Amino acid sequence: MSNPVRPDIAAFEELQYLIYQVGEELSGFRKRAQQAEQRLKTIASGKPGASPLAAEERVAQLEAENARLRQRLATAEAQSAKMLDQVRFLRQQHVLEGES
Repeated sequence: MSNPVRPDIAAFEELQYLIYQVGEELSGFRKRAQQAEQRLKTIASGKPGASPLAAEERVAQLEAENARLRQRLATAEAQSAKMLDQVRFLRQQHVLEGES
């Protein structure tokens, strides 16, 4: 005859297993959090002796540069469109002169 497992013992073993799994998961989260904190410290420092605001200042500089580049791109697009219109006009003139 098989030995029946008491329900309370089975529930306790399941609870033990779940607690172990939660502990392992918590350990993984803690490791990831520590790695993220270390990366943040590295990024924030930037250079030896730099203030933690160095990264924020660099982001602000990059955003300003990005805005300037976007403006230059918009200007170049407008100039390109104007030149394309001139080429179309000249082509039309050439075609019309050929028909005369």
